[in-house]
Amino acid sequence: MLFIGFALVIAIGLALLVSADAGSMVGLTQNQLGQLLPLVVILIFIAGGLFSRRYKFSELFGNLVLWAGIFGVVLVGYTYRDDLTLVASRVFGELMPGIAVVDGERGSATFRGGRDGHFQINATINGSDIRTIFDTGASAVVLTHDDAQKAGYATETLRYDISVSTANGTGKAAAVTLDQVEVGGIVRNNVRAFIAEQGALEQSLLGMTFLGTLSRYAVSGNALELVD
Repeated sequence: MLFIGFALVIAIGLALLVSADAGSMVGLTQNQLGQLLPLVVILIFIAGGLFSRRYKFSELFGNLVLWAGIFGVVLVGYTYRDDLTLVASRVFGELMPGIAVVDGERGSATFRGGRDGHFQINATINGSDIRTIFDTGASAVVLTHDDAQKAGYATETLRYDISVSTANGTGKAAAVTLDQVEVGGIVRNNVRAFIAEQGALEQSLLGMTFLGTLSRYAVSGNALELVD
């Protein structure tokens, strides 16, 4: 009975905090507190199991401290979830250079350079995941023969009548218009591109027909920033 009364007091108190015009509490808005309330209720029910069985006072006190710690960690994690997400993105960006560290407020995506000095960029082209290389020397987005097939093109029907210079020398390419290119949350539609003939290109290039539409792109040290 003591626990039931205690739980009711907590639930009613939180409800009053959420409904009152008191601004925010412990860094949470009323809306965020309302979202957190179900979690609090679940923790209360779990904690209720501690009171439904007979424990020594020292053991009961230890369990209460444990659950208070768990609740504190959850509360702090929820409060700083945006910062923690950004930190996690930066860690993944260091470990996996092709993954973008996205800053939604600035509309930017940052990539880390690889050991070879190139910036590998994971792009989504026509709905397919394609790994590209950042290349300001490429006048357009250029897809390898195999990546073009992943993006939905019937490569055997294309006309390879445009001369292009690649790392393998001079080759032929076909002009196409990509339905959509998405890089780190930055989306562009109807992007002009080339598809290299078989064997002419080792890896797809993220060239100027995409980069030229950005408000800014810059390389600083080992970091590449693209800004929508």
